[in-house]
Amino acid sequence: MRAGRGIVAVAAGIVALCGCGETAVSEGLVADASQSAQSTVPPYDGPLKAETPDWVPQDSPLEGGGAALLALECAGDPLQAGSVFESGGGSESEKSPEAALQRYLDTELSWLSAPERGYRVEKREGDRVLFSYDAEGRTRAAMIAAEGLKGKDGWVVETFALCDPSEYAAGEREALALNVWSDAAGRPVDTRKVHSAMGPEHCDWQAAEFLSVGEGPKDGRSYYRDPEGALDGIDWLYSSYAGDTRVPSDAVDTGWRHEGRALWLAKDGKNAFVRVPDGRVERWPGSSERILCK
Repeated sequence: MRAGRGIVAVAAGIVALCGCGETAVSEGLVADASQSAQSTVPPYDGPLKAETPDWVPQDSPLEGGGAALLALECAGDPLQAGSVFESGGGSESEKSPEAALQRYLDTELSWLSAPERGYRVEKREGDRVLFSYDAEGRTRAAMIAAEGLKGKDGWVVETFALCDPSEYAAGEREALALNVWSDAAGRPVDTRKVHSAMGPEHCDWQAAEFLSVGEGPKDGRSYYRDPEGALDGIDWLYSSYAGDTRVPSDAVDTGWRHEGRALWLAKDGKNAFVRVPDGRVERWPGSSERILCK
């Protein structure tokens, strides 16, 4: 039986979607039976219904992951886990476990960090199905769909658990809305150390890129690429975006790269400097407080 370890997780909101007819399942979401049978990953032999493992502290963001956490085989700490059903997300039931999985993947929770395709049916047991996403011979994402839960007449994703996206295959990393950066040797970096993503459309910030470095209220820092001035008027930015500047002599090269871009941080941590593929250097201002869209 697998038992991933770790307590670090990223909290995210869950949005319940309209249950207007069965959710259409995307091509490639789940491999067919013949492809699944060829997997080299040893089959999961644990339960499909379980309490949260005892290594997860009370009130941890991983709480509620249950059997999905047991099915993970992360190289590092799990990123996210929980119970979609108990949290109210994905609450509309579906006619098939595959459609329930698709509904989960269409929620805001998984928009940034869950693989969009490439799952296999790893185990069926009674009224539960374990969908696993594998990379390099290990399970990096686990979703357990269940039928007949209280108040439901079909299938819903009951629990989920995810490794960090840096552990996914390259194709799935590139398909995420969250940008996974690499180190100087081209190895993907854990997103809890660095990641970026475009701003949310519902706040009209989609033209700005949000860069996060480190985590937590003490060590976490945010920087913003804002060539169109989407964040103008926010007064806790340390400076402004500049599209053509120089890297200060005392700035530190992080070694982190993304699509030909290289990241430096100012010595005082207040600005990031990003060399882009055409040779220009952009200044991405930091902020005294995280800029959040409500």
